[in-house]
Amino acid sequence: MFKLRRKLAMLIIGFLFLLTNAIAYAGLIKGIYINQGTMQDPKQLSYLINRAKKVGIQTFVVDLEQPSSVYQKNVALLKNNGIHYVARITVFPGGGTPEQIHSESYREKKLKLAKTAIAYGAEQIQLDYIRYSSKQPPSEQNAKDILKIIAWFKARISVPLQIDVFGISSFGPSKWIGQDIKLFSKSVDIICPMVYPSHYEPFRVHAVAPYDTVYKSLMAIHGQFDDKRLPFKLIPYIEQSNYRYPLSREKKLAYLYSQIQAAEKANADGWYVWSPHNYYDTLFQVLETRSVK
Repeated sequence: MFKLRRKLAMLIIGFLFLLTNAIAYAGLIKGIYINQGTMQDPKQLSYLINRAKKVGIQTFVVDLEQPSSVYQKNVALLKNNGIHYVARITVFPGGGTPEQIHSESYREKKLKLAKTAIAYGAEQIQLDYIRYSSKQPPSEQNAKDILKIIAWFKARISVPLQIDVFGISSFGPSKWIGQDIKLFSKSVDIICPMVYPSHYEPFRVHAVAPYDTVYKSLMAIHGQFDDKRLPFKLIPYIEQSNYRYPLSREKKLAYLYSQIQAAEKANADGWYVWSPHNYYDTLFQVLETRSVK
């Protein structure tokens, strides 16, 4: 009888954990990107966790390039602080060659990383650079090739799948790199368009119009589906600063705040902020001092 009660109690605790997790993910997702170096630096990681918790950031998207005991230990640190761990796997750094795209043995190595991340406790897997090199000749077949790879991963992992796509694909298929949001839509759970204003041309125009750049990109995605309910969650990547266009401190705050406002106005399911070196004090200040959902 005691064993039965204990088992029942454990089942209830497990159910409550899953329910709490589902509720947390049901709201607006607020996340930041973390590279593996930061993940393995307990001091910097603890600083980011403490600051993030105070401003409502509940998700860290973390690179996994090389498994390690320190990395695994710090996944537990995230979870103990109520931070969701999404593992980011770079599939084809710089974009894939035809040989890499069609190599299942190449894919197997990336799948092994994804499965390691899940074993560490990843709640979702995010695939980045899942595309052809921009040097690839344009063809409608390119996106079909990438779709096959996405579906291959989807069939082999046990958690929700996210993919990153270039901001330009918000406006329609990119026949060079093989990214087509509408084509990919039924094979993924979350799509993360990288709508960084610094990546749009002419960059000087977009650098001073971050709201319009992000908002128009995300609304264009809705337009690809005739403004019907999207068959996936939409969580764009926005950038903390514009590396191509220097801004004052105050303008940096406004630049980031405008992107957050645009993502929320476009009915995104949340946002991830990108800083390659994981310096997020600008973001923390924005969330501490300005009205954000």
